[in-house]
Amino acid sequence: MTVRTVLQQADITRALTRISHEILESNRGTRDLVILGIPTRGVTLAHRIAETIERIEPGAGESIVGSLDVTMYRDDLSHNPTRTPSPTSLPGPIDGKTVVLVDDVLFSGRTIRAALDALSDLGRPRAVRLAVLVDRGHRQLPIRADFVGKNLPSAASERINVRLTEVDGDEYVTIDSPDDAGEARS
Repeated sequence: MTVRTVLQQADITRALTRISHEILESNRGTRDLVILGIPTRGVTLAHRIAETIERIEPGAGESIVGSLDVTMYRDDLSHNPTRTPSPTSLPGPIDGKTVVLVDDVLFSGRTIRAALDALSDLGRPRAVRLAVLVDRGHRQLPIRADFVGKNLPSAASERINVRLTEVDGDEYVTIDSPDDAGEARS
């Protein structure tokens, strides 16, 4: 296994700051804005984005952030073991609001499809946007992120690992490649 670090803590901070500014610009401020993180690391990223937004435009901050658990909406429950569902926590009603879903890595699009299904059970937002720290490609569904920290093209056999201080105790993003995949690319 070959492990390559592609983002350090400072890179992650810069990416989240840029995403926060883009969200504010796109939404023209914080009015009717809701930011929902997808567990586990998406929730941490959503809180960091809300903290950055609060520094840029004081007054909104944590009152706009929540979490959206998608475990029971996944279409692969019968094939893959799942983690224990986390609670969904909304900062208020989502009807008529712009909801920004936040996740760490966008891959096949299946997690985001599950998030859209979960969101539709909770209300009817005016618009739904997607913010991801890493977009690695390989989409199986027609889903595109509106706000991307870093595009990291990768082989399907590779794994992107996001580690965040609040969850893992350290902070970086790596690409893990099986040794034979590295030889095939040479």
